[in-house]
Amino acid sequence: MAEADGGDAVAAAVTPEPRRGRPGYDRRGALEVAARVFNEHGYDATSMGMLATRLGLSKSAIYHHFASKEHLLDAALDEALGGLEQVLEEPGAAAGEPIDRLTYVVRRAVEVLVERLPYVTLLLRLRGNTEVERTALERRRRFDEAVSALVRAAQADGAVRADLDPAIATRLVFGMVNSLVEWYRPTGPERPADIADDVLALVFDGLRRR
Repeated sequence: MAEADGGDAVAAAVTPEPRRGRPGYDRRGALEVAARVFNEHGYDATSMGMLATRLGLSKSAIYHHFASKEHLLDAALDEALGGLEQVLEEPGAAAGEPIDRLTYVVRRAVEVLVERLPYVTLLLRLRGNTEVERTALERRRRFDEAVSALVRAAQADGAVRADLDPAIATRLVFGMVNSLVEWYRPTGPERPADIADDVLALVFDGLRRR
């Protein structure tokens, strides 16, 4: 169950989280902190020793909740992907005119990113080095394909330009959505609803004055 902690030498450089009092972190709290540490240092460079230092716990206390660092990664990625996959099952995405469903999915994707920012950030920085990462990337690919199918349906309805490649359009739209991880901060002045409105305006109306 234990793993080699090559990063233990730098664990001392990791600033512990503020004290939470006993009994410390539950599974959810530990996962949230782990996602932040993975984003700060990179998954490969993060050791269980570094995580223990940040949490102010022993490594054995972390193993009480997660069998390994890879298990932590898998759970964190599932937070991001589960949120996106759930969007596709919601009534606004599953029924109605294709253009309305597409609009709904894009808006909700922005909301999921904001709500689960550390987890989505981790997802977007994957390199596919492990089986867990490759599985997550495959799940993300299936999500993108579902969105591309909505673009094609909207094209068939005449609501979206027919000269656009659905797969490329999907990548461009989500390239804009995903860029939020680089600048959005929950403590900033931008409200999530306003950001979603701006994204939708750019995607579906563009910048040109009409």
